[in-house]
Amino acid sequence: MAIVDDHRMVRDGIRMLVESRPGMTVVGEAANVADALALIEKESPDILLLDLDLKSETGLELLPQVKAVSEGTRVLILTGLRDPEAHQQCVRLGAKGLVPKESASSTLIKAIEKVHAGEIWFDRNMMSSLLSDVLSEKNGKRDDPEAVKIASLTEREREVTGLVCLGLKNKQIADRLFISDTTVRHHLTSIFSKLEVSDRLELVIYSYRYGLADPPK
Repeated sequence: MAIVDDHRMVRDGIRMLVESRPGMTVVGEAANVADALALIEKESPDILLLDLDLKSETGLELLPQVKAVSEGTRVLILTGLRDPEAHQQCVRLGAKGLVPKESASSTLIKAIEKVHAGEIWFDRNMMSSLLSDVLSEKNGKRDDPEAVKIASLTEREREVTGLVCLGLKNKQIADRLFISDTTVRHHLTSIFSKLEVSDRLELVIYSYRYGLADPPK
């Protein structure tokens, strides 16, 4: 993984924490957007741990560029900002998780592991803010293009979507529906294509916005 933070002490602390875990290695660090891009292009890290506040810059500037230089790099945001709009923008720009800086070290490690495994990770309070934004945009009447997309889903695809929104992994969905992991993956590929979303997080947000699933209470 790579670390982007403008404070050397923070980078050193995270490096020590990460490299104390078996199988985790920090391939490089950067303190600004330009150096971060060069690092990502050179090393193609599995995970990029990115601070949103980089002195005169913002990590949001970097997010759209990460995929262009290293498609396989998954971005995990580390932030001290309590700004729901910034968090929502991170999600729209492709971040796979957000961790508050005041979180315990064990929480950061768990978030890194989850994002590396292809899952998403959000602090409970941050997720509540994201869902509030989604629900505020949701209207009783769907836009016609979205209604057409949703109508194209099969009953099984709707079931899979609902279980994804409950946080179930592919194996758990397969067990619940008595189908194979491979079949679950095929369903997800079809769902992503029909709804024009790119991953599970976008699917969850889309589902809450357009009424495919009820948000957690």
